[in-house]
Amino acid sequence: MKRMLLAFAIALSVSMIASASQAAEKLTVMLEWFVNPDHAPLVIAAQNGYFEDAGLDVELVPPADPSTVPRLVATGQADIGIHYQPNLYLDRAAGLPLKRIGTLVETPLNTVTVLADGPIKSLKDLRGKKVGFSVTGFEDAMLKRMLEGEGVALTEVQLINVNFALSPSLIGGKVDATLGGFRNFELTQMRIEGHEGRSFFPEEHGVPVYDELIFVTRDALATDPRLPRFLESVEKAAIFLTNHPDNAWKLFIKAYPNLDDQLNRQAFTDTLPRFAKRPAALDRGRYQRFGEFMAASGLIPQAPPVEDVAIEIR
Repeated sequence: MKRMLLAFAIALSVSMIASASQAAEKLTVMLEWFVNPDHAPLVIAAQNGYFEDAGLDVELVPPADPSTVPRLVATGQADIGIHYQPNLYLDRAAGLPLKRIGTLVETPLNTVTVLADGPIKSLKDLRGKKVGFSVTGFEDAMLKRMLEGEGVALTEVQLINVNFALSPSLIGGKVDATLGGFRNFELTQMRIEGHEGRSFFPEEHGVPVYDELIFVTRDALATDPRLPRFLESVEKAAIFLTNHPDNAWKLFIKAYPNLDDQLNRQAFTDTLPRFAKRPAALDRGRYQRFGEFMAASGLIPQAPPVEDVAIEIR
């Protein structure tokens, strides 16, 4: 009898473990870059068990090539992708069936950055100067709008492709300013290297406010019941980050100990106020205004209806 009870108990335990394993639904999230403090809510949601509590087995996948993320999500090779709001309009115009379902970082991070002790005191001082950039498209339009407010035409500055060596190019004197550096990383990186920088923010110089990092999925997956549970877990993590930043940092570097350095610690702190506390919420007016900016800048043929690019799932 004892042997039978023991066998039954073991069988029951195995069955329960198997059931629990089957209950966790797989969800693949393709990152836009390697893991960094911008992804803190995702890391904390995993570390604190929020995904598990929601019945999700979430895998964070850094891309081999960041430019392929939209296409991989659109073709079903990932369930969710982290993307940039400006790029979403370009992708939709190009025919990719993607929609924004949530927000990760709800403010712009993009900047125009100069040396704090350099000759550039205002955007007007960029006339006739060299501006280093990494990618073209939206950032050109952003700079154009920023300069227009100071009476400077985009053709009056010299744009130089410095690949991704933004800070080194500025510090080394190869350019007078950089376009596209993230305000939560670039300034700290420069300071660590002994050079103070100063940034001009696009939203303070005529560019409509936009979400820097968003969650996107393909149209066919937009009603998937896993998605609301994913966003609820991210929301819990964003609130935890706000309430317990020190504990959150410890959890973050426990998961990714290779990021435990001065740059990432400061970036973690600087990004905290920028995480969306209601990631599922959609600001329709913001998306409409930004679509109109993209169209006015000639980047897309016309501003799409908000529903074509962004939805609020429940």
